Amino acid sequence: MDNLLGKIISFAKRRGFVFQSSDIYGGFASCYDFGPLGVLMKRNIKESWFFEMTRIQDNIVGLDSAILMSPKVWEASGHLTAGFADELVECKKCHRRFRKDLLEDKICACKGELTEPRKFNLMMKTFAGPVEDVAAVTYLRAETCQGIYMNFLNVIQAMRLKLPFGIAQIGKSFRNEITPKDFIFRTREFEQMEMQWFCRPEEADKFFDFWLEQRLNWYYSLGINKKNLKTYEVPKKELAHYAKRAVDILYKFPFGWKEIEGVHNRGDWDLSNHSKHSNKDLKYEDFFPHVIETSAGADRSLLAFLCEAYQEIEGGRTETTESTKEKEIMLNLSKTLAPIKVAVLPLVKNKEEVVKKAREVFNLLKKDMACQYDESGSIGRRYRRQDEIGTPNCLTIDFDSLKNDDVTVRDRNTMKQERVKIKDLPAKLC
Repeated sequence: MDNLLGKIISFAKRRGFVFQSSDIYGGFASCYDFGPLGVLMKRNIKESWFFEMTRIQDNIVGLDSAILMSPKVWEASGHLTAGFADELVECKKCHRRFRKDLLEDKICACKGELTEPRKFNLMMKTFAGPVEDVAAVTYLRAETCQGIYMNFLNVIQAMRLKLPFGIAQIGKSFRNEITPKDFIFRTREFEQMEMQWFCRPEEADKFFDFWLEQRLNWYYSLGINKKNLKTYEVPKKELAHYAKRAVDILYKFPFGWKEIEGVHNRGDWDLSNHSKHSNKDLKYEDFFPHVIETSAGADRSLLAFLCEAYQEIEGGRTETTESTKEKEIMLNLSKTLAPIKVAVLPLVKNKEEVVKKAREVFNLLKKDMACQYDESGSIGRRYRRQDEIGTPNCLTIDFDSLKNDDVTVRDRNTMKQERVKIKDLPAKLC
């Protein structure tokens, strides 16, 4: 495991971002729980994406489709055939199984002989209803986009949409990965942020380029350095059966360049195929729209933003109130993604009037932004705790605050401090 990734995993647990699922029972492989700060950060990522799609961009509406759908959906989409499968090899000695394309010598430590590759379907099977028989078999969805295609006509009719338009959805998907790895990067349960853009066939190439640029800009706007992102044009021989073109957006993780989002030209394959299998006419006017898809992972994005923001500062940072030679961690998150926006810190906790004023400030701000109240330890140590979780601003309430009705606002990155009137805080901090 990469040393930096190991540090981030340890940090994520210690500070309440990500926990191993079923931890007290020894954990459950490839499943993770998002802790108090992780759930806030992940929600910020999803809200930023949804805001970008449905408010900043034009003519895109939202959807939240069911995880469980008719098995006929997955038959029509090709997910129940050999097309949605990985090649699996098994060690004849230890009986561990591995994806052929991810196989490395160090994985099979027992040096046993491997079987010939065979196809392994990634769909997760379950049963709907009280009887577990063939008629009750259904599947946990493997991608959210199929729910969008199921509602293509419903959305057009309900919202009176005209081409080109998009449907955006955030939701859980499930794939029975053979070898999940790299913390929350590759898991069996994950959350997708997908948008399907429906357009006229002759406009598909133009919109593909447009959406690729827009998606890159979204990551840049949230603090990803351009040198840590690149695109990969998927060769035609490697394209999925439905794809006319695909470009992967790759992030430079501690474990290498890996995909965090894909932009795909799916042509009219989905709508025409579902139209054929369902006997429902899914044409727009007299043709099937082409689909440009943007498909991002919320969990992968969170890991990328954590990796980008994580900084270790040797010797600590000098504060006017206190200095330290310890190594400090700072999470240089964008203000949009930071789980806590503001920390409210009374200078002392044993003076009732100071604590009361601090509580007033906390109550003033907490309805508008995620705030944390902290009165434990020296002010310098409290600053460092907030730097570690990425809090952009700390507010210190001192004895001057009682006289002047103001606070000291400290910036995380610059450590600069300024006095601001309490009545002006909402406008300054929002």
